[in-house]
Amino acid sequence: MAAPMTPAARPEDYEAALNAALADVPELARLLEIDPYLKPYAVDFQRRYKQFSQILKNIGENEGGIDKFSRGYESFGVHRCADGGLYCKEWAPGAEGVFLTGDFNGWNPFSYPYKKLDYGKWELYIPPKQNKSVLVPHGSKLKVVITSKSGEILYRISPWAKYVVREGDNVNYDWIHWDPEHSYEFKHSRPKKPRSLRIYESHVGISSHEGKVASYKHFTCNVLPRIKGLGYNCIQLMAIMEHAYYASFGYQITSFFAASSRYGTPEELQELVDTAHSMGIIVLLDVVHSHASKNSADGLNMFDGTDSCYFHSGPRGTHDLWDSRLFAYSSWEILRFLLSNIRWWLEEYRFDGFRFDGVTSMLYHHHGVGQGFSGDYSEYFGLQVDEDALTYLMLANHLVHTLCPDSITIAELLKEFKDEDWNMGDIVYTLTNRRYLEKCIAYAESHDQALVGDKSLAFWLMDAEMYTNMSVLTPFTPVIDRGIQLHKMIRLITHGLGGEGYLNFMGNEFGHPEWLDFPRKGNNESYHYARRQFHLTDDDLLRYKFLNNFDRDMNRLEERYGWLAAPQAYVSEKHEGNKIIAFERAGLLFIFNFHPSKSYTDYRVGTALPGKFKIVLDSDAAEYGGHQRLDHSTDFFSEAFEHNGRPYSLLVYIPSRVALILQNVDLPN
Repeated sequence: MAAPMTPAARPEDYEAALNAALADVPELARLLEIDPYLKPYAVDFQRRYKQFSQILKNIGENEGGIDKFSRGYESFGVHRCADGGLYCKEWAPGAEGVFLTGDFNGWNPFSYPYKKLDYGKWELYIPPKQNKSVLVPHGSKLKVVITSKSGEILYRISPWAKYVVREGDNVNYDWIHWDPEHSYEFKHSRPKKPRSLRIYESHVGISSHEGKVASYKHFTCNVLPRIKGLGYNCIQLMAIMEHAYYASFGYQITSFFAASSRYGTPEELQELVDTAHSMGIIVLLDVVHSHASKNSADGLNMFDGTDSCYFHSGPRGTHDLWDSRLFAYSSWEILRFLLSNIRWWLEEYRFDGFRFDGVTSMLYHHHGVGQGFSGDYSEYFGLQVDEDALTYLMLANHLVHTLCPDSITIAELLKEFKDEDWNMGDIVYTLTNRRYLEKCIAYAESHDQALVGDKSLAFWLMDAEMYTNMSVLTPFTPVIDRGIQLHKMIRLITHGLGGEGYLNFMGNEFGHPEWLDFPRKGNNESYHYARRQFHLTDDDLLRYKFLNNFDRDMNRLEERYGWLAAPQAYVSEKHEGNKIIAFERAGLLFIFNFHPSKSYTDYRVGTALPGKFKIVLDSDAAEYGGHQRLDHSTDFFSEAFEHNGRPYSLLVYIPSRVALILQNVDLPN
């Protein structure tokens, strides 16, 4: 643990150290004013910021600045020159020799040797043919040949490869030289950053109801319109960076600069992003810089014949739980590689930002394995922190600060309890327990809950009855009725109370049945569960449409009132006996009755303002599969009657298992 700086030691030393830190670190004074409990760690902030500043300065002095440093993909790899020749460059410090081979030279491994440069770099220029045509045409296969110091001959894919494919029954991927005559021309500019983030977490490959790998084209034509129609304004795309093992969910990256070819071509991914932009939807990339696949034939591992090229050597370079390799973030060339990778996805594909995966693993030497976090600040400082990784994240954020989303923390709702046993205080605490002014993305469930071994929220609530009792032609069973009502309530309370952004994993908006499981040996390579059955919402005879409608109208209402961009909610009631939660946010009054059987007539709810209130969202409405127990023409008037710390209050009929949003119609929208 950290040994925090405290005034108890020597007051004059404490004050001097604190003042020095305040002088060195921009905005530190404001941070400590917001959260004085961080004062003992001012020196830690100072050290970290100095390390970041020094590396940034070194990049400026040695590379001409981070702008130039982060353009490594313009020289490394293989590039066609203006004269039709080919320029090739690699970093392989442990190699004895480096060569280029492929279709173009009949796979002769040694006919095109690279020239050794300083700092482990190698370069090669191949002149054009006599007729000025390129020697290596678009679509041809290539390999880098490494001769190691131990005498091995190794065939490798360039770490900077832009496109790789696996053909037929081949075990490994092939590197394809991607140099089309005409590149994709973007037609639409990036949308403005929305005031509220409503994120649709997506995986292209599972986006079809068919048992196969879906394509970028399919997602663009069929899924994007659904996302737009549901009112989401942001897509978070998973499993885009190339990964040899499909069942890794995209988290075992083999080629960091290659968009996964199992879904289509780079141009088709560019079209997907461009089309999303035309709809006003921003697109975030799930970027995996926390670790890399152990593959060597088609990955980064052992690229130059050593275990220390891109990664730490020895035990520090391996994540035992994930069976993957860990980057050496202090290495100059690895910083170039990773920062260039960030820029590549921003510029080549026009992604609007990133979700960094595995940050806990990056930030701590223990990688979070077997560790619990109580929230005590001492857990976030000290020797357990990998400050090289932290500095890399600071550099990455610095590089894209105008495009990257703000720092994200996640709040997850309670599950595995009967709703009779749910504690209203626990629900509110879980959704509101976050540091002041720290923006959070809240979700009731993400992709993790859909994976085999876990269950989606709908499956937790309704389980096997989803197979037999979702038809509108049959009466509600108690299980289906409970599940549909609670599914809506849980998602709305998370949306309204949980953070400054909201995330949904594709299909969960309509209560997707079953779990998610990718083809693998354990399921006989089946695609049956690696799909999303969107067609279920289009069937008027199935109840999935009710959950889909509620999700759509919830998002559209947020777009109108902007509660995610509003200050944190004021919770006026969390009554355990009555199972009532009430709060105000963005001028709206949210009321939840989680009681399984009790309805309340003339229930008094506090509010900040006088005026007339109307229902603007009612989970009990017919179009949402509710029981229609509320009259939407009813006017509710608040009176100067103090209740639960609010100066005004109103009387409301609140049926059991219902969520309501009331608007003060005397206020301007």
